[in-house]
Amino acid sequence: MSWRKTDIEHLRMEFVWIACEPGVSMTEVCRQFGISRKTGYKWRYRFQTEGPPGLAVRTCRPLSSPLSASGAVVAAICRLRNDHESWGAKKLRVLLTGEGFRPTEIPSLVTIGRILERSGLAVAKRRGRPRRWPQTSPLSNAPGPNDVWTVDFKGWWRTGDGKRCEPLGIRDLYSRYILCLRPMKRCRGKDVRRVFEELFERYGLPKVIRSDNGAPFASLTAPHGLTQLSAWWLTLGIRPDRIEPGHPEQNGGHERMNRDIAQEIAGDPAPTWDEEKARLERWRVEYDLQRPHEALGMKTPGAVYHCSARRLHQVVPYAYPVTFERHRVRKNGCIRVDGKDGYLSHALIGLEIGVERLGATGWRVWFCGLKVLENGPKPAAQQLLALPLVPDDAQNCNLCPDIKVLPRS
Repeated sequence: MSWRKTDIEHLRMEFVWIACEPGVSMTEVCRQFGISRKTGYKWRYRFQTEGPPGLAVRTCRPLSSPLSASGAVVAAICRLRNDHESWGAKKLRVLLTGEGFRPTEIPSLVTIGRILERSGLAVAKRRGRPRRWPQTSPLSNAPGPNDVWTVDFKGWWRTGDGKRCEPLGIRDLYSRYILCLRPMKRCRGKDVRRVFEELFERYGLPKVIRSDNGAPFASLTAPHGLTQLSAWWLTLGIRPDRIEPGHPEQNGGHERMNRDIAQEIAGDPAPTWDEEKARLERWRVEYDLQRPHEALGMKTPGAVYHCSARRLHQVVPYAYPVTFERHRVRKNGCIRVDGKDGYLSHALIGLEIGVERLGATGWRVWFCGLKVLENGPKPAAQQLLALPLVPDDAQNCNLCPDIKVLPRS
């Protein structure tokens, strides 16, 4: 003898048979089956109007879902996600507005996230790392475009033809606008300077350029960490701003851009170096003009950035006081004062410096307001710190107390 099958429908059928008998108390029957009177009357009504099929288990899904996404919207979300593999729901929702959908047809961020998850296209969640080191040196703020540019070399990779590709990235800190993303065959200061000359002609001059402490942006031995590139920036009225050694998080926005490049470009190299160069330029245009940025209120960097009013042809040479002697640094990095050679730095070759007399035999060397050398028993301090602003802006920055800023004449 087999066991009698008892499921939810059989229990409901047994309940309505008893509840439909004349003279039976609905309260007692509901208490016997462990249900409320409201549920008991509902089942009896369904049985009386629909028969046994009315006792079947029904879905809890609403009869209508006016806020559900249509098939066309779901297809557009999946297509945009395949075109932009690292973009999340926030950026994809902004792109949907340009696909011709009405605002009422665009789902919420949560719905887009669920669509991506069910389609197997969700962005992999990355575990964040806590910040271990507090920022100790003051870095320049960027209240507007062209106040601070950031520059860095992205780590290199090899293209399909075996050539080394190491892009130079230059970016506006405020607007996140990428000014340049160019693979360099050589990372020399002369090559990087030519790139900056093109950018200065096109976009104007920034106030500050932030970099790390590597070549060709900084030197560990030259006065104030100057290189030929950063010394040239000073002659244009641009202050080099350096992060602390070993602390890339102080230039976090640029490093975040490098991570996107590593994920979307370096992870799948192009067959040739030339194709990789064109690919990087397309990625830069997409980043600047199409990709919305959460820190900008979901605007694109191109909608926020504008060129600088300071132009390269308007730069006024630095004016030393009239009491100073002016010299050009020779090819060996030295100057001759009173028949004696004084070594400054190879970073200052060909640049004009000012010599301040100190009594009968002493003298002090200045370069664009920075004390470079002194012929006393103790040489000038040479610290790898953020350089002070040119004298016009000196009152607006926090200067190192060991760096004396020279007033203009």
